[in-house]
Amino acid sequence: MIEYTKRNIRAWSLLGPSGAHGAAALELAERNPDILMLTADLCFFSGLERFKAAYPDRLYNFGIAEQNMLGAAAGLAKEGFIPFANTYASFCTSRCADQVRVNMSYMKLPIKLIGLTAGYAAGILGATHTSVEDIAFMRALPNITVISPADCTEIIKAMLAASETDDPTYIRLTGPQNTPIVYSDDYDFQIGKAVTVREGEDACIIATGSMVYHAMQAAKLLESNGVSCTVLNMHTIKPLDIQAIMDANEKHKLLVTAEEHSIIGGLYGAVAEVLCKEGAHKPVLPFGINDVFVRPGSYSYQMKESGLYAEHIGNMILKKMMLI
Repeated sequence: MIEYTKRNIRAWSLLGPSGAHGAAALELAERNPDILMLTADLCFFSGLERFKAAYPDRLYNFGIAEQNMLGAAAGLAKEGFIPFANTYASFCTSRCADQVRVNMSYMKLPIKLIGLTAGYAAGILGATHTSVEDIAFMRALPNITVISPADCTEIIKAMLAASETDDPTYIRLTGPQNTPIVYSDDYDFQIGKAVTVREGEDACIIATGSMVYHAMQAAKLLESNGVSCTVLNMHTIKPLDIQAIMDANEKHKLLVTAEEHSIIGGLYGAVAEVLCKEGAHKPVLPFGINDVFVRPGSYSYQMKESGLYAEHIGNMILKKMMLI
């Protein structure tokens, strides 16, 4: 049984999203003999070496053939297995668009798709490996749950929770190795239920994925400037926690969204759709990736180029608050 001790949480953080993915895979195998791991020639990179050694007959490596992997995952799911299929987020979404749409969305097969290196995590490899539009694509498809964990601890919780549902699920992994820790202790994770990680009165930052940590840092900076800020971890993009959004709209003067994803069709789009549908709402300030391909570079370089760091977020919120 996996334990959420400070030592384990720190170890998962040091290993990064792939290491947390591997730790969750071992736990899943112990819990359910029907769970299988599928990979597209990324066994080591996805943290599955220990899983391969412990359960060699439950790991399938399809080579660099992501579409075939999704087709096989569908067949395995039809036979009663629970396949967790992983590869680069850009490959398992846009490259496998037809297979995802038909096998996961239309057929509603319980495939659990793990998008490694989403956002800028593989940005040094350029636009082909950078995935900043995957949320927009996945949330547009019926029947698919979309989860964007905030840190390595939440990656494990998301995978365990996904294994207990019959829903086709996409889990998006962002962030580098030595991932910042958001949750240093155990907590209650529920698919579709946002988590308040910081309470405030003036503004509410609704963040997802890696941006939850940056939002928390921005809130600390704002506090020193007299602005009280709530941070809401919207780990599930679909189904969206509509009630949490409406509560934030009622209690705060300004709403902010933060995501390591395009501002078109992602968290900002989802939140804006809810607010527009419900009627009158407070101003919304989005932080995300503009409608451009950012030049290849290190993770930190691309994040700064897109303004996805605490100082910029805090300063922009402060300026916006002065106008309200």
